[in-house]
Amino acid sequence: MEPLEVARAAIEAATDKQASDILLMDLRGLASFADYFVVCSADSTRQIATIANDLERSLRSGGVRMHHREGIDSSGWVLLDFGDVIVHIFSPDQRAFYDLESAWEKAPQLVRVQ
Repeated sequence: MEPLEVARAAIEAATDKQASDILLMDLRGLASFADYFVVCSADSTRQIATIANDLERSLRSGGVRMHHREGIDSSGWVLLDFGDVIVHIFSPDQRAFYDLESAWEKAPQLVRVQ
């Protein structure tokens, strides 16, 4: 799969698990480590775990290999690194604290699912 297809599959998997405020950011030309960020929020640690696990399983079944996973559900933040696509799953508090939208304000926002 091409990176944009991976990002869209991640959005679909997150949507299926009721993630909220899903954002796809285009980092091409701004970062050397990834082409896209997918950022989403979850209301509980259980939902963070469910979104992360389902997203990993869904992309793996599509032939996409995850390079690594960082963070733990109870911390309010999990990162899934699929190479050119990095998925951040945040609790609302952690999302506000890290504020990736402001940190990467020059990155075009391609998709926003409220």
